[in-house]
Amino acid sequence: MQNIESIMETLSGWVWGPYMLVLIVGTGIFLTFRLLFWQFRMLPLAFKQVFGKHPNAKDSGDISQFASLMTALSATIGTGNIAGVATACVLGGPGAVFWMWMTALFGMATKYGEGVLAVKFRVKNEKGEMSGGPMYYIERGLKWKWLALIFALFGTLASFGIGSSVQSNTVALTVQNSLGIETWMTGIIITAFSALVILGGIKSISKASSVIVPIMAIGYVAGGLMIILTNLELVIPALKMIFTYAFTGEAAVGGAIGAAIRYGVARGVFSNEAGMGSAPIAAAAAQTDHPARQGLVSMTGTFIDTIIVCSITGIVLVMGYIMAGNDFGNQTGAVLTINTFDQLLPGVGGWVVTFGVIFFAYSTILGWSYYGEKCATYLLGEKFVLPYRILYIATVFIGCIATLDLVWLFADTFNGLMAVPNLIALLLLSGVIVKESKDFIARRKSGELY
Repeated sequence: MQNIESIMETLSGWVWGPYMLVLIVGTGIFLTFRLLFWQFRMLPLAFKQVFGKHPNAKDSGDISQFASLMTALSATIGTGNIAGVATACVLGGPGAVFWMWMTALFGMATKYGEGVLAVKFRVKNEKGEMSGGPMYYIERGLKWKWLALIFALFGTLASFGIGSSVQSNTVALTVQNSLGIETWMTGIIITAFSALVILGGIKSISKASSVIVPIMAIGYVAGGLMIILTNLELVIPALKMIFTYAFTGEAAVGGAIGAAIRYGVARGVFSNEAGMGSAPIAAAAAQTDHPARQGLVSMTGTFIDTIIVCSITGIVLVMGYIMAGNDFGNQTGAVLTINTFDQLLPGVGGWVVTFGVIFFAYSTILGWSYYGEKCATYLLGEKFVLPYRILYIATVFIGCIATLDLVWLFADTFNGLMAVPNLIALLLLSGVIVKESKDFIARRKSGELY
C-alpha cells in the first residue's frame, strides 16, 4: 500500500507540476490574444445573459442558461474556495492571492472556449437529452475517438473521488469537529439528500443547484463582506500586502516569488476548474440559440468563483495575517479559514465557514454526479445511467466512514489528467472558437440574434 501511495504522490506531483500549470494558464493566455481580450470586452453582456430574460424559450437544450451555470458552479464552488485559498496563502504567502486573480482573468477565456465547443459539438442521446463536453468536441471536432475515450475514462474515475467520496468525507469530518455528530450519522443524511436529487437526473440537479448555489455563495460572501466592513482599517494594508508580496515573494515558502506564483496559480486552477473539461459538460445541456452565447455564460462562472468568492477568503485571511503580527501560525486549510473568520467576526464567522464547507461540498457532490454520469455513459452507453447513479451515491456514504488519503491522491491525479485531452482540443479547435465568436457578433449586428 505504501508503494502505491508513493507512486500516486509522484504522479500527482507531476500532473499538478509546473508544466501542467503552464499549459493550463498558457492556453488561457493564447485564447485571450486570439479572441482579442473577448472576456473583458464582453463581460457586461455575459452577465446580462445569466440574469436577464431569454426572449426565445424554444431554443434547443434541456435546462436554462442560468440553471446550467448554477449546475457548473455547484461543482466548481467547493472546499477549494475555503481550504484551497488558505493553503495557497500559507505556502505561497499573501501574494498568492494576486496570482489566483491573474489565473482567473485568463481562465475566463478558457471557460468561454469550453462553453462554445460544448454547444457547437453536442448531440442528442437516446432519450432526447443533450450530451456534450470534451469527449464530444474531441471526437466530432478533432476526429480523435481514442482521446475522447481517455478523457471520459479520467472523468468517470475522478467523479468517484473528487466528486463524491472526498467531498462527503470533508462534510462528515467538519460536522464531527463542529457539532460532535458521528460520521456514519452524517453519512446517512448526506447520502439520502444526494440520492433524492441525483436519481432525478440533470433537471433535478439543476433545480437543486439553482436554489443551493445562490444561497450558499451569497451567504458566504455576505459573511466575508461583514468582516471587511467591520475591519476597514485592515483592508488597504491587506491589499497592499497582496500586491507587494506577489512580486517580492516575501512570506512565501523560502521567501521566493516562485512560491507565490506556483501556489496561487495551482489553487486558482483547482478552484475555478478552467481548462479541466468538467464545466462544459453542464454547458452542453443549456438552452441557447448560439454556441458563443453559452460561452459567455460559462465564463462568468470563473469570475464568480475566483474573483468574487475566493477573493473574499483571500482578503480576510490576509487581514487575519496582519492582525496576528504577520503570522498564519501552524494552521492551514479549512481550519485556518474557520479560525480567521471567527477571530475577525466572533461568534458568527466560524459558523459561516463551517456551513460554507458543508454546502459547498454537498453542491459539488451534485454537480460532479452529472459530469461523471455523462463520462460513464459515453464509455458504456445509456444503459449504464442508473447503475452509475447508484454506485456514485454509494461512494458518498463510503466517503463519510472511510479513511481516504489514497483516494484523495487518486482523485487529485485523475482530475488533473482530465485537463490534458481537453487543453489539446481547445488549442487545436481555437479556430472554431474564433469563427463562432465572429459569427455571433455579425448575427447580432444584423438583428438576426438579440
